Amino acid sequence: MSDRQHVTLEDVARTAEVSLATASRALNGTTRVRDDLRERVLSAAAELAYTPNAHAQALAGGSRRTVGVICHDISDPYFAAITRGVMRVADSHGLLVMLAGTFADPDRELACVSALRAQRATAILLTGSAFEDRAWERRMAAELDPYRRGGGRVAVVTRHRSLKADTVAPDNRGGARAMAEAMHRLGHRRFAVVTGPERLTTVADRVTGFREGLAAAGIELSERDVFTSSFDRDGGYAAAGALLAARHRATCVLTASDVMALGVVSALREAGLSVPDDVSVTGFDDLPLVRDLAPPLSTVALPLERLGAEALELALDPGSASRGRVRRLPGEVLLRGSTARPRRRRRA
Repeated sequence: MSDRQHVTLEDVARTAEVSLATASRALNGTTRVRDDLRERVLSAAAELAYTPNAHAQALAGGSRRTVGVICHDISDPYFAAITRGVMRVADSHGLLVMLAGTFADPDRELACVSALRAQRATAILLTGSAFEDRAWERRMAAELDPYRRGGGRVAVVTRHRSLKADTVAPDNRGGARAMAEAMHRLGHRRFAVVTGPERLTTVADRVTGFREGLAAAGIELSERDVFTSSFDRDGGYAAAGALLAARHRATCVLTASDVMALGVVSALREAGLSVPDDVSVTGFDDLPLVRDLAPPLSTVALPLERLGAEALELALDPGSASRGRVRRLPGEVLLRGSTARPRRRRRA
């Protein structure tokens, strides 16, 4: 390699044909490495002119054994459940979890990554949706690439197209498609979608899934059928208000998240409509609280805690020096009391 700055511990391990963990132990002088393996690692390091990075040394020495978890909204139960999964794995590795909220602000997300780099966090997990923004993608890669070259670990939850990071990917698109198909089988033919901004990859994937599921049933979802607001409870309430003001005749409202669905149900009830007798409402995620609503919410269930646990397991996995591994976790359609067969004269 002509540029010494880009020689990493991964390069040394690959050249020596040993695991990343063995290369690290050999270079740190531990006695738990066979002599022949140590010689191979030291020879590879000399051949590549490898110089241990101060960041990597701090990580190996355990001086800052922390994991940074970056999410959009720490008050959102979706992120709370994912973080519980992260914390369970972190505890088993003796790691401290630092949680940062970005309020879905791309610049704040970049600032959080920069701060965690400065803190020499052992790993950084991006658990919120990525942004459909090429400039943001380039800036995020510019933050994460030197962090990884210095020994930091990165994993993401949901689709982050350009980061080439280890990913735990819930099947947002497939789950939304399955929910739309289930509502069609229930007898619905007039649909509205309530969703957050489609610059978020999670939102874009779920709306695409709704469109695909309805298209398979011969139903086209027009722009007049999609009501967009902030990706939270108040956003759901506002979008449902717009739906009512437009006198939309949907018999079923497909909602891109459970928290948005809470706002939708509140707005419909305030307008004197019954769920599901007048309008069926679906959610997405299966947050624990939606099971106790009256009626309980039909939704696409995702294994939220498992998403967080597997993301950190990927980040900490010493068995592979590769990046870009993807673990896909399916969703499951759960039909509860918020959906029913449509009556002949429904309106929303």
